[in-house]
Amino acid sequence: MSAPQVSGQTTRRAWLVWAPAALFFALVFFQRTAPGVMVEELMRDFSVGAALLGNLAAFYFYAYASVQLGVGLVLDNWGPRRVLTGAALVAAAGAVVFALAESLHAAYLGRLLIGLGCAFGWIGCLTVIGQWFPARRFATVAGLSGMVGMVGAMLAQTPLAALLAFVSWRTAMLGVAGASFAAALLCWFLLRDRNPARAAERAAAEGHRMGLLAGLRAAAANRQVWPIALFTSTNVVPFIALVALWGVPYMMRAHGIERGEAAFAVVLILLGQGLGSPAMGWLSDRIGRRKPVMALCTGLALVTFCIAVYIPGLPLWLVYAVLFVHGIGSSGIIIGFSTMREAAAPHLVGASLGIVNTFVMGFSALIHPLLGLLLDLAWDGRMENGVRYYGTGDYERAMLVLPATLVVGLIAAALVRETWCGEAPAGATARS
Repeated sequence: MSAPQVSGQTTRRAWLVWAPAALFFALVFFQRTAPGVMVEELMRDFSVGAALLGNLAAFYFYAYASVQLGVGLVLDNWGPRRVLTGAALVAAAGAVVFALAESLHAAYLGRLLIGLGCAFGWIGCLTVIGQWFPARRFATVAGLSGMVGMVGAMLAQTPLAALLAFVSWRTAMLGVAGASFAAALLCWFLLRDRNPARAAERAAAEGHRMGLLAGLRAAAANRQVWPIALFTSTNVVPFIALVALWGVPYMMRAHGIERGEAAFAVVLILLGQGLGSPAMGWLSDRIGRRKPVMALCTGLALVTFCIAVYIPGLPLWLVYAVLFVHGIGSSGIIIGFSTMREAAAPHLVGASLGIVNTFVMGFSALIHPLLGLLLDLAWDGRMENGVRYYGTGDYERAMLVLPATLVVGLIAAALVRETWCGEAPAGATARS
């Protein structure tokens, strides 16, 4: 199917419609990564070790992953305006519950609600892009969306760490709740579900509308789904592990630096992905190929992670630089989603992206408690300021699982069939 011609006026309107979806996605990443600079406070307030803290962080991903299979079809049936507005409200409610939690179980509930609301952010943003922008610009605009998300994540690092010197983490989370409520209002008043310039394409998709189970079965029948899902999820796991929880405490321990300096290292990872997402999306669109960029990104992520963590004695400035490049490598996730959109039939795009994102969030949910468990198994009983003490070697041994996932990602990238940046024909279930 050829992309419809989109006028300049329609394109300007497209950016206006895209803006609130991208803003909500920035809040999604803020909520996802904020616990990384609250580790000591959360351990102290809820009297937990690394394993239980990892589980607390993972509750976001449990909720997020559990609904991904249906997210695309819900967005297709209800439209991003209503869905993203409701999702932002649920995320706001979860932030309030988390901020006011007096017990670990209440905190679990808050993170669960946050994850449930945030679960619609990324696929909702991609749905808006797919409806309002031409196919030849999908990876580029998706990359820009990823960059906006990284801005949200960066605000949850050094700026949030600085803020926590003046206010409690609970007060900060109440502020996030207010921002999520504001995002809900913007989604309601600015988002529009359908692009009138693509009415013919929408009519064709309506002719193939199907229920949740039927849609998932049809999407799963596409053999491209599985290697793309495996590539995308393994590409992002080390990034999520570092920026969402373990990067700050590891940098503090390994390099003997304060929390603000450690959070700056995570900011550089986020900045790398933020800049790399549109750059790699543009590069892939420019050369008209996906697989070489997928392999490039994963290779960069693998090499730089091993350098930053497993080569001793590097000066801090060089570690910062290597972590920045690691962030660029982790932007391969954008190419994975772009490839899935092109490999799926138009009426199965939402379901196919939902399957891929289920893998991404499922792997992300598992990595936090896994690393926490490995740290607790290595713990020698030492306490420091009321918090369990984990040594540099403990972190390095636990994190050996992260480069292993990137090796799997390289294998998965080799198994993906090249789409040549084109869309699958209507009614197709897999590209030939």
